[in-house]
Amino acid sequence: MGKIEFVTNGTVTSPQGFSAGAVSADIRHKGDNRLDLALLCSQEICTVVGLFTENKIKSPSVVLCMKRAQQGKAKAIVASSGCANASTGEQGFADALEMSMLAAKVIGAKPDEVLIANTGVIGVNLPMPAIRTAMKKLAVKPEGGHDFERAIMTTDTVPKEVAVTYKDGLDTFTIGGVAKGSGMIHPNLATMLVFLTTDADVTPAYLKKSLQEAAAVSFNMISVDGDTSPSDTMLFMANGLAKNETVTGKSALAGVFQQALNQVCIYLAKAIARDGEGATKLIEVNVKGAANLKEARLAARTVVSSNLLKAAIYGNDPNWGRVTAALGRSGAQVEESKLDVYMGKILVLKQGTPVPFDKAKAVTALKQKEVPITVVLNLGKAEATAWGCDLTEQYVVINSEYTT
Repeated sequence: MGKIEFVTNGTVTSPQGFSAGAVSADIRHKGDNRLDLALLCSQEICTVVGLFTENKIKSPSVVLCMKRAQQGKAKAIVASSGCANASTGEQGFADALEMSMLAAKVIGAKPDEVLIANTGVIGVNLPMPAIRTAMKKLAVKPEGGHDFERAIMTTDTVPKEVAVTYKDGLDTFTIGGVAKGSGMIHPNLATMLVFLTTDADVTPAYLKKSLQEAAAVSFNMISVDGDTSPSDTMLFMANGLAKNETVTGKSALAGVFQQALNQVCIYLAKAIARDGEGATKLIEVNVKGAANLKEARLAARTVVSSNLLKAAIYGNDPNWGRVTAALGRSGAQVEESKLDVYMGKILVLKQGTPVPFDKAKAVTALKQKEVPITVVLNLGKAEATAWGCDLTEQYVVINSEYTT
């Protein structure tokens, strides 16, 4: 029986046939030499699926990417940081088209085989003269995934990249991924860029289904600040070079492929939540005993999104009333007389009745870098987990001077 293992220093180019590269185009700050223009490509045409922002206002780059992703085939992704190319009108569409054409020339692809993503400040046009110049210097290589990841970071303080591999006789495949996200993070895809690759041979229908399921347990279960943007983009490319048995919804590999993809996405989602702007702690909210999965997820997301709770966690304040208050407004079925709540491993509420606890021990528990909160609804068997971070003064500082 095969097993899923994490790849040492794994990244988006860990699967066979993928290469990437990045250069500085001075998109964010002129003269800072920061990597901010990146290209990821496959040596073979890929099956591609995507998920995109639910914001009613979508950037021209997202609109173009959505249209091309619907074709189901692509060879490359060009991405940049520092400028979202959002709310930029007709010029934004022209710039997105040109950027994809420039990237296509680098690898000898057709323009409509290149997908595009931009992240950064809204309402600013892409600096196309600088991008044209920088694109001529852009080269891709199999080990270029790490540079690609760094080029898509904005207020992120650490890279977010991972890969896993599965081996079982002749059936072998790898899934790699990178993500960008630190602020404007909230469920419904959150505000982020996520690029996933695999060398597995997967049918388009199952690739789409597996991506939706993975997003549901990962990126749709994180929150930093309750905001979402016009730029959210999640793309998954499969080139089939592993030559495995084709993965379909009914194949023997379907379950393990989904499990591997979930591991990649949960790893990246937690990395985003842990690196929330100004954050010092990762909060993990586990909801158990819900009436159904939908309500479990709704309750977990609402609790982890509570600014009052996030502020309390920052201050090491075991104010469990903020958990129950969030639950009560979540829309999920809750019966107070059946409710149990744990802060860390400390039981603070049992069947709706407060439990005396050692406050000093609770404060100590909340000082850890990872703070678990468990809610047991005792209404069914469904459970879900959501992740977020504490709310600090530094979050205000970062977002009070983002463009100045």
